[in-house]
Amino acid sequence: MASIEALIAREILNSLGYPTLWVDARLTDDTIGHASVPSGAPTGTHEAVELRDGDKNRFDGLGVLKAISKIDEIIEPALIGMTVRDQEAIDRRLIELDGSIRKSNLGANTLLGVSLALASAAAVFHKMPLYRFIGGEEANTLPVPIMNMIDGGRHAIDSMDVQEIMITPLGASKFSTAVRMCAEIYQKLGKLLMGKKLNTGVGDEGGFVPSLKSNREALQFIVDAIESAGYKPGVDCFIAIDSRSVDLYKNGKYVLPKEGVSFTSAEMVEYYGRLAGEYPIISIEDGMAPEDWDGWKLLTSKLGGKVQIVGDDLYSTQPDLLARGIKEKASNSICIKMNQIGTLTETLRVIDMAKDAKWTAVVSHRSGDTASTIIADLAVAKNTGLIKAGAPCRSERSVKYNRLLEIEHELGEHARFPGMNALYNLGK
Repeated sequence: MASIEALIAREILNSLGYPTLWVDARLTDDTIGHASVPSGAPTGTHEAVELRDGDKNRFDGLGVLKAISKIDEIIEPALIGMTVRDQEAIDRRLIELDGSIRKSNLGANTLLGVSLALASAAAVFHKMPLYRFIGGEEANTLPVPIMNMIDGGRHAIDSMDVQEIMITPLGASKFSTAVRMCAEIYQKLGKLLMGKKLNTGVGDEGGFVPSLKSNREALQFIVDAIESAGYKPGVDCFIAIDSRSVDLYKNGKYVLPKEGVSFTSAEMVEYYGRLAGEYPIISIEDGMAPEDWDGWKLLTSKLGGKVQIVGDDLYSTQPDLLARGIKEKASNSICIKMNQIGTLTETLRVIDMAKDAKWTAVVSHRSGDTASTIIADLAVAKNTGLIKAGAPCRSERSVKYNRLLEIEHELGEHARFPGMNALYNLGK
């Protein structure tokens, strides 16, 4: 069995033009695996800590030369000679080397780059795709995409109050059809916006960024685009919202400047209820602020039977926070972002925790992403049934969907696509 011979790290740019890590892992038989690390923009307060240089003379302090030095001076010497057969042992060693709760010593970006590069090398060594190495023979479920259509919030100035409005083609019969549906609807949406002389530039995650009067106007545009593409809203294709309510929460109230309103937690829940009654909304992510646990519980109790309630900032892929959410019934789904936790093994355990609770786990990209396709393999490896990777636009987004198309082809008749069954959390 080949063992670890070298780790080589370098600084590259992510999709926002900021530096991030690239890590090559070389084994004793010259097998090479590699990984690049995404970054959130913005990030949640509970996320594991990224290690940045702080040198304002380079990349305004965001360089990752310190992370590279940690790999060279601490991690590589500690891992050389270990077998790549046991990913858990590798990740356990990484966690021990860091020794902190939120990866603040070596950095979650540092640890994740090494963890994923070694998993990639192991898959190459075993001559199998990454999803098979991680998930075994039972890894065969293609996820339903949740694709961004309109960017707002911090992702786009002057678009709309919520951060993202997305579509999810739960009525599709297979993954390739789902991707085609989303792409067709996206193109129709662009034409509808252009017809109204609205901006068709795109935001951080590929969604359009028109200047709109309200969230409802955005929702109506998307419904019109679904119909214009020849599909039925609420049958073939549904709508998902990512509010990122932490940005809306001011002094105990939810402030929607475009709408010109401010809501209490209960009123915000009622607002979502009205939207879900008017539009085919099937998923609401970060509907409440992470500190508003009572608001989360109210939202889930009111809408959780028919709408997927997804916690992102609330949990930040942290098992302790997820355990609290499960106990308090704060949501029925979690957003999975690998760099929020720091190693592959820890990510897999959080997904298992959610599934054991009969919750869904939405494998997700980050705003500052790279051309990596690892989250596509992760979604298939764990049969999560759902993936959020941005719009069918911008290569760092589309490359993940293209990887899933490749996996669908590889699996052939063994490929499964859950459709509406992906939302097994509803009614729970």
